[in-house]
Amino acid sequence: MPEIINFLGQNWLNLTALLWFFVCFKGYMFYAAHKARTTSCLSSIMHLYRTEWMRRMLDRDMRMADTAAIANLERSVAFFASTTILVMAGLMSLLSYTGRAITLVEHLPFVHPATPLEWEVKLLVLLTLFIYAFFKFTWSLRQYGFVSVMIGSSPGPSDGLDDKHLQAHAERIASMSSMAANNFNVGLRTYYFSLAVLSWLINPWLFMAMSAGIVYVLYQREFTSPTLKTLLMSTEI
Repeated sequence: MPEIINFLGQNWLNLTALLWFFVCFKGYMFYAAHKARTTSCLSSIMHLYRTEWMRRMLDRDMRMADTAAIANLERSVAFFASTTILVMAGLMSLLSYTGRAITLVEHLPFVHPATPLEWEVKLLVLLTLFIYAFFKFTWSLRQYGFVSVMIGSSPGPSDGLDDKHLQAHAERIASMSSMAANNFNVGLRTYYFSLAVLSWLINPWLFMAMSAGIVYVLYQREFTSPTLKTLLMSTEI
């Protein structure tokens, strides 16, 4: 018990900063997912566009442009997935040079003193974030593959299905596409929050400020940005 109290007393600032980070990280993920169900945001509006896209796709006999668009989205996700592997490899290598890394930054302004163990824990937290992002990117990549299969199996105009069945099919493909996009979006958010963890290597107070700042930036982009206002201008969805 005295050892635990001593550990908490020596590391209370880092533990508080880490707790605040997880509140910001998981809190924003939870808020954005639930807010999108009742409020116009990038994810909810883009789902409407995807539904309209798939409904128009069903009216076409030739669907090369649609499959090409999905392939382009897959390439974007694959790029981030492969980049994440490189980042993880770099972080694992950096764990072997903790002492040298501490020496490089200890003379910077506002640097909070840290032991090699503290640095390794911070790097492991950062590595965990990129592992999480990697799983999100690869799952998104698989889901875009499912979208390609669903488009390939879609009925054509000559099949004579009624509008109810066509709309239901379009909504299913759009839902799968939105799942893929949402997983990709979570991976990108994780990249944003990883920048906050980098600031933890300098100062825990900066880490907490950056965590809150990332939440603000993400909220502005997803719920109040000019991009969202432009998407809302469409009169066809």
